Amino acid sequence: QVQLVESGGGLVQAGGSLRLSCAASGSTFRFNAMGWYRQAPGKQREVVASISGVGSTKNYADSVKGRFTISRDNAKNIVYLQMNNLTPEDTAVYYCNFVTNKASWGQGTQVTVSS
Repeated sequence: QVQLVESGGGLVQAGGSLRLSCAASGSTFRFNAMGWYRQAPGKQREVVASISGVGSTKNYADSVKGRFTISRDNAKNIVYLQMNNLTPEDTAVYYCNFVTNKASWGQGTQVTVSS
């Protein structure tokens, strides 16, 4: 069973940057598209970025386009989310998961952006 462990969140001022990491167990990681998702208080979980299995195709939500960059290291089974120019609206718990055939959600990593 695949396990997903997110890390790298924290408290940052508006305009700052964070780099999130997601370590995935299991051999299926490198063949499957991965996504970063976030859930703000009182809101539904939403996808913010996704990346294909080999990393050649990336997609972003309009709200983060130009500020966030998703990448992956298939040798290490890790997917990253570089977040720049953060705003208070980016405050949420961030999760990673497969785009399809999702695994159990990890604990997520809290990102808090102060104004």
